Order: sequence, then C-alpha cells, then structure tokens
Amino acid sequence: MFLPPSFDDLAGLIADCTPDDVTQVCRKRERGGNLDTQDLAVLLSLAADSQLPLMAQYSADISEKRFGRTIQIYAPLYLSNYCSNSCLYCGFSARNRIKRRLLNIEEAEREAMILVERGFRHILLVSGEAPEKLDVNYLVELTGRLRSHFASISIEVQPMSKRDYSRLFRAGITGVAVYQETYDRRVYSRVHQGGKKTDYDYRLATPERAALSGMREVGIGVLLGLADWRLEGLALGMHLSYMRKHFWQTGLTVSFPRIRPAAGDFQALVPTGEQQLAHLIFALRIFDPDVGLIISTREESRFRDGMIGLGPTRYSAGSCTMPGGYGNPASEGEQFSIGDRRSLREVCEAILDKGHDPVRKDWDAVFQESRDPAMANQ
Repeated sequence: MFLPPSFDDLAGLIADCTPDDVTQVCRKRERGGNLDTQDLAVLLSLAADSQLPLMAQYSADISEKRFGRTIQIYAPLYLSNYCSNSCLYCGFSARNRIKRRLLNIEEAEREAMILVERGFRHILLVSGEAPEKLDVNYLVELTGRLRSHFASISIEVQPMSKRDYSRLFRAGITGVAVYQETYDRRVYSRVHQGGKKTDYDYRLATPERAALSGMREVGIGVLLGLADWRLEGLALGMHLSYMRKHFWQTGLTVSFPRIRPAAGDFQALVPTGEQQLAHLIFALRIFDPDVGLIISTREESRFRDGMIGLGPTRYSAGSCTMPGGYGNPASEGEQFSIGDRRSLREVCEAILDKGHDPVRKDWDAVFQESRDPAMANQ
C-alpha cells in the first residue's frame, strides 16, 4: 500500500532548489529520461516560480506529442446528496442543513438521457458517501440501463471493496475517481470530523482496490486549499508514480479541484490561486507525460480557456452539482458553486477556437472487452 512521507519530510525535498535545477529537469525529460521524486520536487519548488513560461512550453509540447490536439469532454451526473460524513469543506456534509434527495433509477435515467441529447458520451456518476442510501445494487442497475448510450461510465461515490468494484466493472463501469482530499494526516483529521471518511488509510488504499478489480481507469487527486499546494503536489506525484509502477495496465488520471463556495461557508485553510494551480498542472505533466489531467467546471471559463493546449486533457462542461439539476435547474442542494456555467456547445467552441478538438468518443473502448478483471494487473 502506498504511504506518503510526512509533510515535514516533503518540505525538506523541495528546499534549496535553484532555477537552473528546473531547467535541467526539463531538459532531462526532453532527452527522454525518467523523472524521479526529487525531479518533481524541483518542478514544484519556489525556484520554479520564475520558470513557469519554460514549464508551460514543455508541458504543452509533451501533451501534444502524447495526446495530440484533443481534449475529452464529460459531464457529471449527481445521483444523491445524502452523506454520512462530516467534512468541513463540502456542501453535502451531514452537518449542513440542505435539501436532500436521492434520484430513483427512473429519475437518474432521465437525467442521463438529457445529457445524451446534449451530446455527451462520457459520464461521471457522482453522489455523497451514504451507502445505506445508494449502494452497489443501485449502481449496477443504473449502469445496465445507461451503458449502451455512453462510451464510458465512471463513478465518484463512496470507497468500496475490491469485490464491489469488480461487480461494477462487469456491469459496465469503466473508471473510478477517488480523491484523498489532502495527504497531510494532520489536516485530514482536522477537516474530516465524522463518518467513514475519517479513516485516512482506508481511503488511501481505495485506488489500489479499484485497480485490482479490473477498472480500466482510476483517478486520484487533492482538494487544493487544505494544505500547502507544493507538498500536496509532491505527495500526489508520489502516489501517481506508485500506481504507475504497481498497476501499469490501468489508465490513470489526476484532478485538481479547488475549494469553492458551498453550504457551511468553509474558507480555504491555505488559499491556492490560479497561477499555483497552473504550476501544479505543468509540473505533473512534465513528471508523467501519459497521465490524464482534468480541469472541471469548478474553475472559471477564463482560466479553463487559457489552459487549453498547455497540459489538461479532459474538461467537464455544462455541469450541475445537485441531484436532478439537468431536468430541473431550480433544484436545490448543490455540492459547491460552479465556476464555468457554459453549455457543452460553448465549451467545445472555445476548444476549437484554440485549434484543439473536443473529443466525445472513446478510442480505447475496444480494450474494455479484452480485459478480464481476474487477470488485471497480474
């Protein structure tokens, strides 16, 4: 199991780097060399702040070589805002007094068909973490109704067992996203005050269980604004490297959500700005040329448009963060406030205007049928 170093130890790795060190790491990548943890520390260091234009160019070049001029488009579908956890930063926290709702299967299917009509072919099923309300049986039944309409169906729900993930994979789920939120154990304990999510180690092992189940893709990430973004980025890169080494058959993605306004009025403990977010994206792209990098509609349209071609490979579009919100925009109980409220068409036009192609197909779908969950990553 992956276990990150303490943040005190991570801070020592980032100290005493120079701008020339950053240049040398970029050139090492350009020559085809493999980067290690110390190289990532250099890319995330204070010395790298002055080298962002250089890092942006390397990130853009690497992304085009690996992914072409394409950005995959997806939409989240919120199924439930019930949650048994008490997380200070989340609008779904059990402590918040919001209107709760669980879509039944027919309601969820109708929401999904709205997304199909709008042109989406990649979907992320999202819910609060309340397995007594939304369990594996619900997801299996819903996936059976949706799988013929979508190129890929992923989930971002409560952590599950390997057995449950295997069952979901057989039903047609292709990916699992589970974010550690913060790799700093001290901060993790501070912001997670009730529910199963208080178990840091169980959550940390979830991406491994998902990969062992046969999932074609596993997504990891941190919630920026809880701890030092440089140290979070270094721990995240270490986790990514571990997953890459031990589960080489599994596609990997990284997401970079930042804290947004939500019920509970939580304020970021360590505010993280757009420049710092861009820095983190450039560093992760240079560190791992093959990882999918995601920017969601948490971010403003201006920033998302500016990042097209510089590293990210996947954008959400036309999102809402409340159950039933596509069919009824007046629905209540959102997880957080959206930053980019443009439609799918508007986001695609922005991508095309930058000379890139918004992709709605799944060119890897052929591999799903050939992968036996029992043989995955063996």
